[in-house]
Amino acid sequence: MADWTLDELATSFVESGFWAQEALIATKELLDGEERLVVIEGNRRLAALKKLKDAVEGNATERKWKEIAADSNLPADFFDKIPYIEVTDRKAVSAFLGFRHVTGIKEWEPAEKAQFIAYLIEDENLTYEQVMRKIGSKTPTVRSHYIAYKLLLQMEDTSGEIAIDKIEDKFSVLYLSLRTAGVQSYLGIDIKAPPQDAAHPVPKDKEENLIRYARWMFGDHKTPPLFSDSRNIDKFGKVLQSADAVSYLEESDSPNFDFAMKKAGEDTEETYSLLTQAADNLEIAFSTLHMHTESPVVEKAAKRLGLHLVHLTSMFPALKAMVAEKIKA
Repeated sequence: MADWTLDELATSFVESGFWAQEALIATKELLDGEERLVVIEGNRRLAALKKLKDAVEGNATERKWKEIAADSNLPADFFDKIPYIEVTDRKAVSAFLGFRHVTGIKEWEPAEKAQFIAYLIEDENLTYEQVMRKIGSKTPTVRSHYIAYKLLLQMEDTSGEIAIDKIEDKFSVLYLSLRTAGVQSYLGIDIKAPPQDAAHPVPKDKEENLIRYARWMFGDHKTPPLFSDSRNIDKFGKVLQSADAVSYLEESDSPNFDFAMKKAGEDTEETYSLLTQAADNLEIAFSTLHMHTESPVVEKAAKRLGLHLVHLTSMFPALKAMVAEKIKA
């Protein structure tokens, strides 16, 4: 509740009332031996109502809630007439919830989507394809969310060897990493596994890899993650496809992501990009260079560049021969 902007909702209730078209959805369930109405859609609205009721009754401790209550002029029976729709059970509304929050306009966070998909598969015994049709998503997306969620649960069962609190808020990063062939291979995950085979996505003989993967991706209470930018997930996947890079990561006490990429040969693209930028900048500089040949600072920069170019020709024999031919000409 602390993470939700409940005060904004409460202010809306005070000013405009509780709109019937935003009715809560509830069903009767046994709780503590008593049949009670349980809200299954509209929990944020319900939480705001509870906070507002406390404030109106003089039980608020926060200044903003005291101010909302002081400005309110709610009807005496306001909290007795909250509109709700009663359904027979949770299954009766699961298609609506799925479309609204997984595919529709009020999307849940990735972990919440995955948890709901797991509910449909495990509690309603639906297949991936049936879930896809029910919530309006795509089958590969449904399958990936389910496997990622089961992987998170498997991590929670590692007896404290994985800092799960570092992962729970980064479920989207976990989900995205499973797209890479390197992560799938390193963890032994079959990303196309049917639900009955995905209960424990990582096989027993790969559980040590799972612990390492979690530490590299998310860090723990002693070490930071290998990288913090989620744009590096694909690069990390390629690193895990290199035996040399994996050996380096597994054997090093403080592995470095950039060095692991070099081990995997995955810094080629970056090196190419840097050289291309340098060549482009040099071409631009040549357009006005003849006007600054007397400038000491320009000459200093040119000397620095010249030394780099000499070193470059020593690294590429074909380039050295080409330069020699140019000089002769």
